[in-house]
Parts: sequence; structure tokens; C-alpha cells
Amino acid sequence: MCLAVPLRLVEINGNDAVGEALGMRRGVRVDFIPEPKVGDYVMVHAGFAIERLTETQAEEDLETWEELQDALG
Repeated sequence: MCLAVPLRLVEINGNDAVGEALGMRRGVRVDFIPEPKVGDYVMVHAGFAIERLTETQAEEDLETWEELQDALG
């Protein structure tokens, strides 16, 4: 099972980017995001950014991820 994760774009080189959140950095393809910019929050599934998020949406989603991590120990 794959879950989508919100990441903040910190590097962009063409359609390749690097996103980070919760202390992790991941390579991300941004083919589906029009005019991606460093600092944008995106929802990433299977290595592809599939949706741009507002900062508020991303923070709420990241809080949920942190709660999940805490619950799993």
C-alpha cells in the first residue's frame, strides 16, 4: 500500500526536485505541477507530486503524520 505524503520543495531542476518534511528528504518528480517553485508544498505519491497544497493543508497533514509516528513508537 502506498500513501501520499506532503513535502516542501527545497530544490528544483527541470522536472526533478527534492522535497523534505519531518526530517526526511526525497527525490520528487514535478511533471504534474504547473510552474513548481522552491517553497511550494506538494502531495507526493509514488515519487510524483500530484497536487499543490496550501501551507495550512500541509501543516495539518504533517501533524497527522507526526501523531501516527508517535503512536507507532
